[in-house]
Amino acid sequence: MHLREIVAIRVAEALARAQGEQLLPTVPVPDGLVERPQNADHGDFASSAPLKLARTMHMNPMEIAQKLASLIGTDQEISAVDVAAPGFINFTLAPEWLQEQVNGIIAEGDDFGSTELGKGQKIQVEYVSVNPTGPIHVGHARGAVLGSVLSSVLSAAGYDVSREYYLNDAGNQIDLFHQSLYARYLQALDKDAEVPENGYQGQYMVELGQEMAQTHGSTFADMPEGKGLTALGAIGIERMIQNIKEDLEALRVGFDVWFSETSLYTDKYYDKVMKMLTDGGHVTQREGATWFVSTALGEDKDNVLVKSNGLPTYFASDAAYHYHKFAVRGFDKVTDIWGADHQGHINRVKAVVGALGIEPEKLNIIIGQMVALKRGGETVKVSKRTGDIITLKELVEEVGTDACRYFFLARSADAHMDFDMELATKESQDNPVYYLQYAHARLAGILRNASENGKNFAQGDVHLLSTPEELTLIRQLLLLPEIVDSIVDTMEPHHLPHYTLELATAFHSFYDRCRVITDDEALTSARLKLVEAARIGLARCLALMGMTAPEKM
Repeated sequence: MHLREIVAIRVAEALARAQGEQLLPTVPVPDGLVERPQNADHGDFASSAPLKLARTMHMNPMEIAQKLASLIGTDQEISAVDVAAPGFINFTLAPEWLQEQVNGIIAEGDDFGSTELGKGQKIQVEYVSVNPTGPIHVGHARGAVLGSVLSSVLSAAGYDVSREYYLNDAGNQIDLFHQSLYARYLQALDKDAEVPENGYQGQYMVELGQEMAQTHGSTFADMPEGKGLTALGAIGIERMIQNIKEDLEALRVGFDVWFSETSLYTDKYYDKVMKMLTDGGHVTQREGATWFVSTALGEDKDNVLVKSNGLPTYFASDAAYHYHKFAVRGFDKVTDIWGADHQGHINRVKAVVGALGIEPEKLNIIIGQMVALKRGGETVKVSKRTGDIITLKELVEEVGTDACRYFFLARSADAHMDFDMELATKESQDNPVYYLQYAHARLAGILRNASENGKNFAQGDVHLLSTPEELTLIRQLLLLPEIVDSIVDTMEPHHLPHYTLELATAFHSFYDRCRVITDDEALTSARLKLVEAARIGLARCLALMGMTAPEKM
């Protein structure tokens, strides 16, 4: 339990006691009893509960605040409880308690920042899930980073996390890929062939066709066309999946499960879900097609499950897939991260989940908005190599994995983002990636220098850490568990890079004003302890973001 929760419990207990003793009227307790004040002069925590309660209690908020504050005592953690107009209760942490937390951070080590919010609940995070018909591009990469960081934070918060990629390896797009590859393969063998009008036209298909021709010769061309097309297509899809895995690994994005859409049909889950929807009265026949009656569940329109040609839609697959997630594999919660073009699918998927007897609230869907690449002030639209859309692989090669991860993470998922490739490669403090990693390298360098000079922090007395810069750095470090839980509550991982920047800034301020290694052995040991605590905190943040923490720069 982090400190904010502890303070909130004290406010809640004081409120319950005041109501029990009839000092205050009994009314419903509002949410959000404690927050961090914007102005540090007002203390470490503040409660606006009196302001929220004033109307229902029919009392002056200052009077409520005074009654509650009188019931909240000070102790080793809280040194002062004050009332401020127009009705706030402000809490100040005891300096001695703050100082002692440095030892606690060092003792926790790599686990610092972890919480028990999830209590072992099973949660699945599904992200990327691009059709295996082409390379990963920069738009997909944003969802990849969001998903991997969110998974890491959920794990740090005590959830049992499963990271999943849904392979759309069935349906019309796969058929088109097979036909497109077969045409490019025949062309590479100097045979006449046409790529379907709505097939895959990218340069990568030309190269893949040439590779298949070089590797397999005329093997597939010598087969009956249908057999050769299917056999070659299967090899091509496997190759595309392998390329996707390699590109994502270069971005440090991995998965526990690669789930095949085809398995939903071969294992009869599609059939089971269609029967459940039919038996539940959620299906109708119209215009030769099978429809999910979404309008009966509050949707604006009904949605097609099976087309008039008898083929299931992606929506039908989604219904079976989400049934499998909840009912078969037993996830307590599921988070899907989709691209901007899927915004309109959210309500219908939640509606069909509800129709299958699953609480829609258990399904959380995050939409990642579009990405524009910039080089300085100029928009970059196409690949230098092929003239096609820029791939993830090309972006990683140009700016590096750490920069990709940071910049994709730094904006809220629901905001359009500009990715400045020129800034991402700058070795200056204008580049936040450089700024963060330089802070870690500086921390590691201080500790390395101390060790080389026979100095250590084993006997350091943390109560010597009394300057404003030292106490500010400790306060900033202690925010990490709170940030972790906040990200879980909001499902907004972009708060992590912003917090990490603030932590690095607090360290740099400490470093500029407080010389660590001095002739004062006692103060040196104490400050080395703080440096080690800061290194642990910053390294944990970088690890949660999937970034490296360099020892030297």
